[in-house]
Amino acid sequence: MVSSHYPHLTLAFGLLGNIVSFMVFLSPLPTFYKIYKKKSTEGFQSIPYVVGLFSAMLWIYYALLKGNAMLLITINSVGVFIQTFYILVFLIYAPPKARMESVKLIMAFIVVGFGLIVLLTQFLVKGAKQGVIVGWICLVFALCVFVAPLGVLRQVIKTKSVEYMPILLSLALTLSAVMWFFYGLLLGDFNIAIPNTLGFTFGIIQMILYFVYKNKKPVINEKITEYKERMSMDEPRGVVPDIKDQNTIDMVKLNALMTSENVPQGVVRNHTIEVAA
Repeated sequence: MVSSHYPHLTLAFGLLGNIVSFMVFLSPLPTFYKIYKKKSTEGFQSIPYVVGLFSAMLWIYYALLKGNAMLLITINSVGVFIQTFYILVFLIYAPPKARMESVKLIMAFIVVGFGLIVLLTQFLVKGAKQGVIVGWICLVFALCVFVAPLGVLRQVIKTKSVEYMPILLSLALTLSAVMWFFYGLLLGDFNIAIPNTLGFTFGIIQMILYFVYKNKKPVINEKITEYKERMSMDEPRGVVPDIKDQNTIDMVKLNALMTSENVPQGVVRNHTIEVAA
């Protein structure tokens, strides 16, 4: 049961939050289908899925301590199952070094991190204080997760490109933050509401940047143009080399990426593989 002055409205926002969050959990499926088809994780990293699993387990533990938070338990139980599936697929197809790094992350977040939180709150804290402490841990961790997109925002502004900002995912995350904010607010649980105000704010900023820069000429394209102009000046008869040649374009893109800050490591690795081919 939902304990609130507006139980029907709280339930509605909770159910909507479950639906949108479920869609967000499914968003990496195309990535893992690509991994399955290529039998390789390439430049992808496992840390988002390990962090996602840790977060889901943390919220389930908080909901169990708090009580009257069944909708938190339902969606995060689904999240635990889906994130575990992603991690298993990653471990199957990852090269040995990446697999070992993933195992270390799992040990650090799930075994040590979550294990210590459960043990310390069960044996050193009693009564309602357990929920309060775990709630603060959830709040701080959620704030850290919502701050993570700042690197992406800086990259968009620097490169004038929204290539690495999926607008549908940004929209889904923003809607999810809105639903869970109102659910937490109506439930009187600010450990749920406060982090989602930050998620909503960053989501709005991401969408504004998307519409500002979606028609802008990316810095990478400008570098290709500069390369073409420089080569045309170097040619004795003014013959411009074929800029449509894929290896030439890839080399210029790689140079632009390598000189840009905050470009995801996987992006650079993917371009390196493409050039080597």
